[in-house]
Amino acid sequence: MRHDPLQPVIPCRRRAPVFAALAALTVLVVLPACGSGSHEASGGRAESGEATVTRVVDGDTIQVRVGGGDEKIRLIGIDTPETHGPGGLRECFGAEATRRAQDLLPTGTKVRLVRDVEPRDRYGRLLAYVYRIADGLFVNLALAAEGYAATLAYPPNVAHAKDLDAATRAARGAGRGLWRQCGGPDKAL
Repeated sequence: MRHDPLQPVIPCRRRAPVFAALAALTVLVVLPACGSGSHEASGGRAESGEATVTRVVDGDTIQVRVGGGDEKIRLIGIDTPETHGPGGLRECFGAEATRRAQDLLPTGTKVRLVRDVEPRDRYGRLLAYVYRIADGLFVNLALAAEGYAATLAYPPNVAHAKDLDAATRAARGAGRGLWRQCGGPDKAL
């Protein structure tokens, strides 16, 4: 079984007291939040970890150093045009989205990764909301708001779906990024 780098490694003899304490804390945090309407707070699923960006793969995928290893991270809730894919697929504004992700997350950038419900996608990538530690920038949201990404909701990973959708609608309405140049996402070159 593959170790999740966002989870601490706890020796077996210490797990029972730790799990009991976590269960008690979860009850204290989750129960009051149930009526709040906040998906992230109500689910108790905001597990996070710090990492260092080692490479931007494309507009919605990065590679980071976390927990002593390298991991590919898929930014939850957004979809940027492809720069590579089956048969060399290249979509309109894919190169621009990749460059913007590189501008926001240059190599060496410290980030906080926050998970939603599912830890990984079908390709084995960690799923995360990505925040720059230096200034707290919510990178997933910034890419949507600036017109480099469209919303892509995959339930149950929808903690920020409303905010991401609103940012995408605003970018489309203002004709920013891919909405101006391409008329929308998924346009092959």
